This record gives sequence, structure tokens and C-alpha cells, in this order.
Amino acid sequence: MKKPRTISASIAPQPLSPRTVAREFFSLLDAGVEIKPAGEARNDGSELLDAGYIPRRKLELFGTQFYLTRVRKNPAVRFFVAYILPSQGPARRGRIYPRIFYKDLSLVWRVGSHLVATDDEFWIGKGAVERWIENGYEHLRSVESTTDLPLEMQTALETLSHHQRRVPTDERALYLILRNAPRGRIEPYRDFIAPRNIAAVRPGTRINAGRRVAFFSRKNDPASLRFVNGFAPDFRRGIVETSRSSSRLYGGPVRRFRILSENRLIQYLFFAAPRHVWIVPPQAITTELSSYGVRVVDVKADEDLFVPGYEYHYIDDELDPPKLFSQIPEGFAGAQTDFDPTRADASAWLDKLPIVREFRRRVLRRK
Repeated sequence: MKKPRTISASIAPQPLSPRTVAREFFSLLDAGVEIKPAGEARNDGSELLDAGYIPRRKLELFGTQFYLTRVRKNPAVRFFVAYILPSQGPARRGRIYPRIFYKDLSLVWRVGSHLVATDDEFWIGKGAVERWIENGYEHLRSVESTTDLPLEMQTALETLSHHQRRVPTDERALYLILRNAPRGRIEPYRDFIAPRNIAAVRPGTRINAGRRVAFFSRKNDPASLRFVNGFAPDFRRGIVETSRSSSRLYGGPVRRFRILSENRLIQYLFFAAPRHVWIVPPQAITTELSSYGVRVVDVKADEDLFVPGYEYHYIDDELDPPKLFSQIPEGFAGAQTDFDPTRADASAWLDKLPIVREFRRRVLRRK
């Protein structure tokens, strides 16, 4: 029986030629496995193959198999078409699920949960939502980390995306594969939510009983960061591995450090660029993945701990009166970026986080 938790090294692309991967994929279809997209191709999954979305590389993690096309791009994102063959559970049932794996500006690879594409709106779904009541009104927002692909496969996806010299433009794949939701819908659909709901009620599954593992005791005060006992990153003995990549956005080489918590129940991914250090939301070390390729067990923490090096901060002139929209804690937004006028430098906040300071002192200086 597969272990529910394990500390695993990052995977690498399997050493198979593109022709071998394609042949293996087609043999699955010949054996009766169905392609089940959620978008415009949902009535005939073979439409994806007719359109040229043939897998060329293969990854495998915890028994789940991932068949990837060459990387593509459109004006919004850089992405792979990924065919996911789950390892077990109700999602298996002789089905393979096409998904969109895309790279976020935080340099994390994610999976799109759905799509909102109208005449005046284009938005890739960011997974599960969080609801709360404020001033008598219900509010909701996406919990973007629920679409983060496993930390153990982030390096492999980054490697594959950089090894391809020419990246073709593709504005069709998202529509064929992702379910197009009505205008303004941020909630994902049942196929994304159901595995998470099942896991949430399974005894002993939730991390820290579903409570936050890190939080700020005072709003907009980085010094007030607190970790629940055992859940802080272990900089002394918990570094599982390091890797390197590059980013024009962040000014050159980027080092990645996957680090376990002190109690070995969760893991963090730290990014270190020439000017910025930021942290990806932590993940459990559980092995169950959904048909979207993501973990079904959450790790909850204050989202202000995971602000990337550049984050949204702009005045929305389309509102009356205009309103500031910001995902950088108040008073810490730096200059607007040249590459995107809606984003600003968040290093003033990041560099005051005690955990970032400790990481710079104990890990980067030691290296």
C-alpha cells in the first residue's frame, strides 16, 4: 500500500525519446483509456490530438503519470498541455485528464482549475476559494496555493521549459481543455473540489487540525510573524535539495531551496534571486494527488508570508471612484515594475520578515 506521507527527492523527466513517449501514450488509448478534457473538446478528446497536442515528455510522481507536450505560450501565460493518468481512486477509471500547467510570475508552476474568457475578461481559475463575512456581506477570494503543483516536480517542469529553444504561440489550447465559466466566477467546479473535500474529513489527514501553521499577530507588522511549534523551516538539517534556474524578470540566476519543517510534516520552497528572496506556500508531504495533479491536503498559513518578489499593486481607474488594488501589505509597496504597470516591488516587506532574514544569514551566507 502506498505510504500516505513520504519525503521524496524531486523527480526528473524520464529518459525516453519523444517518439517513445508518444507511442506509450497512444498504447494507453488503444487499450481503452479515454481522454476527458473539461473544455470545448469535452465531447471528443481526440480533438486535442488532431490539433497537434501530442505528448513528448513523461514525468511520474507517487504513481501518477504526467505526459507533457512541448511548452507553449500566449499573451497571458507560458504553459504545457499535460495529460494526467491518476495512480488510484475514483478518478482513475480508465480516464486520462488533459490539464494546463502554467508558470506564474512568482515562478511557481500551477494548474489551471477553469477559465473565464469573455469580451472584457480573461482569467485562469486559481483553485479553491475562501469565504468570510465583512460588514454584513459575504466575500470570497481564491486560495491560489491550491493550484500549486507538487514541489517535487517544480524543478522538472522548469528544466523542460528552458530546454526548448523555440516556444510557439498558442491561443487555442486553454479553450479546448479548460471549462469556460460564466463571467466573474472564481469558484472551481466539482472535479477540482471533491477530492479536497473527501480528504478534509478523513481522520488524521489535516495539517495542524486545519489551523494555520504560521501567522502575523499584528497586521502589516513583519516582525510579528509566528510559527506554530514544529512547523518552522529547519535551516540546519531540513534542506532536502537545491537547484538553479534563471529569470529575466528577477534579474538573472535564481536558486531554489526545498526545506522541510522541523517536525517533517510539511515542506517549503525558498527562491533566492539577485535582489529578492521569497517563499512559496508550504505543502504537506502527503502522496495523494487529484486528477489535476495537485495535493488534496492543505497547509494553511497567513498569505502575507508568501508575497512574491513582484506583486499586484495598482489603482483601478475603471472603478468610480478609482480604487487601489494591492496584494502587498500596506506601506511596503516599492516602485512599479517596467514589465507590468500593475505590479510593484515587494522587497521592502520581504526583507523585513524574520524568516527571510534568518534564511539569508543561515543558508545563503553559508552557501
